[in-house]
This record gives sequence, structure tokens and C-alpha cells, in this order.
Amino acid sequence: MKIKFIHFLGIASLFLCILTVAIAITINFVPLYAFDLDYFSIPEKLGLSKTVLLENYHTLLDYLNKPWITELHMPDFPSSKDGLFHFYEVKKLFLFNYAVAAVTTIGSVFYVCFIKRQRLGWKLIRPFQWGMLIPFVVLILIALNFDQLFITFHEVFFNNDAWMFNPSTDPVILALPESFFMHCFILAFVLIELTIIAGYFFTKHTAFKKE
Repeated sequence: MKIKFIHFLGIASLFLCILTVAIAITINFVPLYAFDLDYFSIPEKLGLSKTVLLENYHTLLDYLNKPWITELHMPDFPSSKDGLFHFYEVKKLFLFNYAVAAVTTIGSVFYVCFIKRQRLGWKLIRPFQWGMLIPFVVLILIALNFDQLFITFHEVFFNNDAWMFNPSTDPVILALPESFFMHCFILAFVLIELTIIAGYFFTKHTAFKKE
């Protein structure tokens, strides 16, 4: 019973680690936003330079990432009370994600060391096989109907409609189109899928091969 509980906690920790680290990489991957600025011609649509938009984006990321920054002041985008409240809620999610990533990374390291020492790495093969299906399914949902997925995501994580920005009071939404968030979702789940695939083959054919 004890060993089963260790495996349950270890596998849960490992997959949460993969998920939260992929999210952390995605939300801080500024080159994706820089690419989308050109891809969607956002500077031309807003009449602002790419440099100015990136400066505002960095200001937003600093606020979302750093606990000691308690107020958001984007130099070129005014914000309404609801808009600021939504960004505050997003900030809490960012920090929660980092906390989970830190805890599960430590837990994953201990678990991997445990199964290597006990030569039980083969127990990860089946979880990795099942794990490969989830990102694939999500990517299909993104391709079929990202609008509904985007709405459902906000309904799950936010218990209000502050996320429904009005461009007249929160023009920053024009610099952060829904298509950019679609690319963020795609990047995150591609990273998750690639990590799980790599983990599966590494487990099956190298260090964790059952003896």
C-alpha cells in the first residue's frame, strides 16, 4: 500500500511538473508575442511601433510575474477597474503555477531517484502512454473550436466576466488578440506532448529499462 501511494504521488507530481513548467515557459516566451505582432500586423492596426508594444508587454509580464510589483501601469494602454482586477487574478494564477512547478519539480526529482534506485522505472511506461493522449486531444479541440475552449477556460478559472475586455476602456486587448492566446495554448500543449514522448522513449529504451 505504501509503495502504491508513493507511485501515485510520484506520477501525479511528475505530470503536474511537466504541465506547470510548460505553462511557465509559454507565458514567458516573448518571441512568440514578437512573432504574432508581425504575423497579425498589430503595430499597423494600432498605430504603435513594435518596440512600443513590446515595452508594454514586458511591463505587463513584470507585473504578472513579480510578487513585489503590486500595481500595473502600462505606459501606452489605460486600464479600467475591471481590467486591472482581471490582470490581478491572472497574476495570482501565474504565481500559483510557479509554486506548483517548484513543489512538483522537487517531488519529481525525489520520485525519479526512488524508482531508479528500486529499478521500478518500467512503471512509468504506461502512464506516459496514456499521458501522450491528453495533449493530442486538446490540440484537436483547439483546431476544431478554439473560441469555445477559450470561453470554457475563462469560465473555469474566473468566476466573473472581468476578462471580457471592452476595447474602448481596455485597449490593451487589441494588442493581445484571441489568436495570440490560441498560439500560446498550442505552444504549451506541444511542449507537454514532446516532453511526455521524450519521457516515454527515455523510460522504455534507456535509463529506466526494466532489467
